[in-house]
Amino acid sequence: LNTSDPAELAKHCLEDLDATFVEKVNPGDIIVAEENFGCGSSREHAPIAIKAAGVDAVIAKSFARIFYRNAINIGLPILECKQAAEEITAGDEVRVDFDTGEISDITTGKTYKAQPFPSFIQNIIRCGGLLKSLKEEGNE
Repeated sequence: LNTSDPAELAKHCLEDLDATFVEKVNPGDIIVAEENFGCGSSREHAPIAIKAAGVDAVIAKSFARIFYRNAINIGLPILECKQAAEEITAGDEVRVDFDTGEISDITTGKTYKAQPFPSFIQNIIRCGGLLKSLKEEGNE
């Protein structure tokens, strides 16, 4: 926690879970996780590391409350969908429509429905985070 540099944080993304994660992750990958994802993360470092590592989104059964808000604050797209988290497996090609909350597992042909964020939160994520969205509003 001595740095908030995204590139440095990305080097350590999920290293306690999988020391080779950053070597395997590709830009655009999606993390699919279990319950209470992000538990124990009280700062924005965790979602910053995930986003900076190239992850485009996280789908989980549920999120720890503070991680959930921090993810929105830094512009990391997240979706809660129990069925998708249970059925999508490593290596599946997945697409997400954040406007509708539809999650498509291209590999299996299955689709899932998550609750999409309201438009003002989608705007925060689209802008790359809360501060960037506020700056954009100030320019209008």
